[in-house]
Amino acid sequence: MMPTPLFLESLPRFLFFTGKGGVGKTSLACAAAVRLAEQGKRVLLTSTDPASNVGQVFGVAIGNAITPVPSVPGLDALEIDPQQAADAYRATIIDPVRDLLPPDEVASMTEQLSGACTTEIASFNEFTSLLADEAVTAAYDHVLFDTAPTGHTVRLLQLPGDWTTYLSDGKGDVSCLGPIAGLDRLRHDYAGALAALTDPERTRLVLVTRPQHSSITETARTFGELRALGMTNAHLVVNGVMPAYAAPDVVVDAIRAREQAAVDALPDELVALPRTTVPLLAANTVGVPSLRALLDQGQTAAPVDGLEPAALPEGFIGLGALVDELEVGGHGLVMCMGKGGVGKTTVAAAVALELAGRGHEVLLTTTDPAAHLSQTLQAEAPRLTVERIDPAQAITDYRARVMAGKGKSLDDAGQAALAEDLKSPCTDEVAVFQQFSHVVFQARKQFVVLDTAPTGHTLLLLDATGSYHREILRQMSEGARFVTPLMRLQDPTQTKVVIVTLPETTPVLEAEELQDDLARAGITPWAWVVNGSLTAAAPTSPFLRARAQAEAQPLARVNELCGRVAVLPLLAHEPVGPAALSELTKPATEGSLIDAH
Repeated sequence: MMPTPLFLESLPRFLFFTGKGGVGKTSLACAAAVRLAEQGKRVLLTSTDPASNVGQVFGVAIGNAITPVPSVPGLDALEIDPQQAADAYRATIIDPVRDLLPPDEVASMTEQLSGACTTEIASFNEFTSLLADEAVTAAYDHVLFDTAPTGHTVRLLQLPGDWTTYLSDGKGDVSCLGPIAGLDRLRHDYAGALAALTDPERTRLVLVTRPQHSSITETARTFGELRALGMTNAHLVVNGVMPAYAAPDVVVDAIRAREQAAVDALPDELVALPRTTVPLLAANTVGVPSLRALLDQGQTAAPVDGLEPAALPEGFIGLGALVDELEVGGHGLVMCMGKGGVGKTTVAAAVALELAGRGHEVLLTTTDPAAHLSQTLQAEAPRLTVERIDPAQAITDYRARVMAGKGKSLDDAGQAALAEDLKSPCTDEVAVFQQFSHVVFQARKQFVVLDTAPTGHTLLLLDATGSYHREILRQMSEGARFVTPLMRLQDPTQTKVVIVTLPETTPVLEAEELQDDLARAGITPWAWVVNGSLTAAAPTSPFLRARAQAEAQPLARVNELCGRVAVLPLLAHEPVGPAALSELTKPATEGSLIDAH
């Protein structure tokens, strides 16, 4: 048995693996579960990821019930389905009053509980019972969570006691949690869950990152937010590091240098944490043997030479060819969407720069509070205007408007409670809606390229767009002509939604989930961009060729999901600045490499 990784030493009962899509938290959670079970522990592995592939990793069907993993005695698993959780959550609130309230009020309650925020809260509710109710998990030595307890969800556990009374008395609007009857019933579980999460003797955070600047920055932000909320017992895992057994060559050396630079620049708050480094494997982490190898500290044998280069699916195009099609309309909105860390900012900047270079007036803007458009561009370009929708300013303005309006007639206590409600994190993206609408309408006369926030936040924004659209429909007289932002987003002649992903299992599953969510809003993605592909880079290194072979299944799935797919190779240097970004829209050259993030 190999030595125990540092993040599994002196382990408390609860272990949370947190990290953005594609950093490998599912693989690490599964590998940790195997390691603990093989040490004789009883382990429950729980996932609330809508794109969960825990069952795929173990080769067993796992659903919304605790299921033994036959290949690993002592290990049980549970995959909480977010949509089922949301349906059940809505039912507990709406069903008891369905026959007591007028249909329009029931419809209003259903609307309030139909968004992405409700789905997130419902999923969170599912696992709070695992934290709060000892009887549920009494049979297990350890409970591992393949999910991210974000600052968003943890803040909801800290809502003040008088908040519920204020809202249930009808003195203010309901929050994103929907009718507050649901929150009252959960208050006991929430208190127990919060106590467990903030107790270092019971809970440990495993902050999973890749050795990339963007991933590390996001990890530091997440930890800072959770630490401020009382979650202090944390370990850092730097996953997917170029292994020692990969034979040196130009490509491997470039990757190692880039990774080392990123790790050397770790923020102080991450440097202070216990750290485990996990090498990149040549193949996908599927099956118990590969899960064991993941934590074997790089003892896996190097792949043999002689592998043929992997091939892209037929019909994939370059980013420049995608811009050729975008240019035909002469104007319009291009929305780059996807999870954090997949390269949306890079793709958006490259597309905007290319359109401007072809003589078009282009506005490049972002709704992502963590975006760094100026750092990516590094210089001004003719006909290209760069702006940023400032969420903080939008939220401040929104709160001020509500306090000046609805708060005007309230007494001091009522105003204090309303102000507290407006601190709910679910209001943040709604507050951005007005500025977002302005950007959408600007696309009538020019190209607007929008670098959106990570998926969950963007869906909240689309929820607001849909709610506004339905409110306009209710207010307009029959036959009246109008155009709402949602109608523009649904019109493929005016809006081109581009989903950005990576050629890996989890990012593709998450992108597929996003496409399904967009379909429910009546929006059809125009194209996908697969970023950072080793297959497209055509490496000669045996290790990297083996890694490229692992892209075959995710790339095939992308090909099934969309008829228009552009692919970007991994590049030798980070694509920042006009010259490097312009290279992304040129035909790929053989041997180009690494990091289009």
